Amino acid sequence: MRLLTDLPSSRLLTRAFVLGAIVATFACTSPYPNPPDTRTDDVVDTLHGVAIADPYRWLEDQDAPEVRDWIDQQNAYADTIVGESSLRDRIRQRYAELTDLPSVGSPRNAGDYQIFTLRRPGQEQTGIYRRPKPEEDDEDEGPLDPYGDYEVVLDPHTMSSDFTTTVGIISIDRDGERMIYNVRDGGEDEVTIHVLDLETGEQLPDSMPRGLYGDFSFKRDGSGFYYSHRSRVTGGRVYFHEWGADMADDAELFGDGYGPDKFVGMSQLNSRYLLFDVWHGWSRVELYVQDLEDGGPPVSITGDAQARFYPQFIEDELHMRTNLDASNYRVVAVDLENPERSSWREVIPEGDDVMQGFSLIDDKFFVTYLHNVSTRIAIYEKDGTEIGEVPVPEYHSAGIWGAGEGKARMSLSSYTSPSITYTLDLETMEREVYLDREVPFDPTGFEVEQVWYASQDGTQVPMYIIHKEGIELTGDHPTILYGYGGFTSALSPRFDATAAIWVELGGVYAVANLRGGTEFGERWHRDGMLENKQNVFDDFIAAGEWLVETGYTNPEKLAIRGGSNGGLLVGAALTQRPDLFRAVLCLFPDLDMVRFYTFTETNNMPALHEYGNASIPEQFEFLQAYSPYQAVERGKKYPAVMLTTGDMDTRVPPLQARKMTAALQASTRSGLPVILRYDPKGGHTANRGRPFSRGLDHRAMELAFVAQMLGAFTEE
Repeated sequence: MRLLTDLPSSRLLTRAFVLGAIVATFACTSPYPNPPDTRTDDVVDTLHGVAIADPYRWLEDQDAPEVRDWIDQQNAYADTIVGESSLRDRIRQRYAELTDLPSVGSPRNAGDYQIFTLRRPGQEQTGIYRRPKPEEDDEDEGPLDPYGDYEVVLDPHTMSSDFTTTVGIISIDRDGERMIYNVRDGGEDEVTIHVLDLETGEQLPDSMPRGLYGDFSFKRDGSGFYYSHRSRVTGGRVYFHEWGADMADDAELFGDGYGPDKFVGMSQLNSRYLLFDVWHGWSRVELYVQDLEDGGPPVSITGDAQARFYPQFIEDELHMRTNLDASNYRVVAVDLENPERSSWREVIPEGDDVMQGFSLIDDKFFVTYLHNVSTRIAIYEKDGTEIGEVPVPEYHSAGIWGAGEGKARMSLSSYTSPSITYTLDLETMEREVYLDREVPFDPTGFEVEQVWYASQDGTQVPMYIIHKEGIELTGDHPTILYGYGGFTSALSPRFDATAAIWVELGGVYAVANLRGGTEFGERWHRDGMLENKQNVFDDFIAAGEWLVETGYTNPEKLAIRGGSNGGLLVGAALTQRPDLFRAVLCLFPDLDMVRFYTFTETNNMPALHEYGNASIPEQFEFLQAYSPYQAVERGKKYPAVMLTTGDMDTRVPPLQARKMTAALQASTRSGLPVILRYDPKGGHTANRGRPFSRGLDHRAMELAFVAQMLGAFTEE
């Protein structure tokens, strides 16, 4: 391999951008208007002896008047390109039909009441309500009626004129006297913390300012609560707050010495034990336990193990799902009076499938697995003896939890089946519908298939493909390919309104299960992180090639879609293989991987453990090799691209999408548009910080853009 440092600096600069006056270079035959002009600056960094040009550095200053004006121009340009159409209206209406449905959270007991979240159709945000607690004989009367007459506890619609303020329940004390809740402005990760006296309706003085908060738990003796808070400068800490005290006086219990690249949290196991956790990115977890009775310091449970641990406290023992010495995970039990690793007891061994979770239901362990990216549920005795399975349909995701003696609740979902919750008879395995939101989608006439294809290095990768039954492989079907590939996220089958609308229109929707997730255990994850990240892009590109070679589509009819880490994925794919795709949806993305480590205002410094840190020479080499922003070359024919982000994405800096938009607009010669949809109150993920109706508008615009660029579903 030829190292980047072996290249002359002039070629390095050309590879990134040509400095000077760069103007939009649309082909003269393009039917689309030119994008707004974006000025360039002569900015060059030298990192590890390599010159890196960054002519759009000025777009990093989010509050600068010139940047605000540029954002306004970009939004206007995006509206001009996509425009209004009957297809866009139809898509928006279909999104509303599939998603504007009643949504009720699980009720939480609060003294004589139950408190829950609720959003009714037509409402912009979710509120907090309560009702009298049912009599004991009526507790299994069924799910809450979303149209019932309930008392409003908190109504976010009264908190902001643009309906971008949201509220969420954090914790309710055992007596139902107090509720801790958060208030979020727009889509940012930061929230303010408030405490409500549920008996009087008064706000208590124990509020906390805007910040990054994690776990909360009321102390069992009623004197206050534990909580975790993360600073962008000093990192995460766990504190105890005594009622009525000044927050500045809160006692720090754990976290000293851990920096902002770690997540630090806590849980209260019972009145005796506190459990502290430290997440080193997505690859390693440390656990510590503190015995409150003896008053000693926290004691390490996991030591220096390079593994992840997911704890549950069951019958006075700490049970942990872990990938320590088990890529596919196993369950071990820990006696907290003797927590040394040598004393651990294996409860459920590692199997051939990836263990996703476990629950003790009716005195048995119910364990969910991924078998070739579809859920399998096995049943074990408490000694680890496997005694059976819960039937799960093919190509479905399932979850299971207890619902009283001899019963469980089980949720099922697939790409063509909206989620339904059943009551399961644990003896007969018969199930009855418990909750059906009655999503108006008819799966009749649609097909889900799973295929396997070879990536560049020969690795076999699975992919789900959803389409109408009986389609012929003519090579011209409008197709969207979706992927993520990172941070241990496994893309198991779930109903997705975007996929449903696309296949209803007559398109093909494909989901590739790329390395970087945990579809096949920790090895699959590690094969797609740090120096192995290029494997993820290779897997995705190979999926696109397979769809073309097999006859589902062709490069003029193939679009790709991804958000966050998936935005990085499609950014890398469009710069490495611009000839393979016609359109790209790049949503709230990471794109400037060379400067990522300098974005200290982000809330996601732990992502350095997954991506790498360019200040480290050996990590700079692989980051610079694929970083999409630096990979843009003037004069190339790039696909049509729609990028989305917003000011209040405090997890993935929106400056990356701004700079990438400018770079692509100045460089592409394909004649296809590059647009940026920018929501000042928008945050990380599609709907964070948006009123429900605005979320519909954004999603309809995205799908209409893809259809327009593929020349698909044209209006009669």
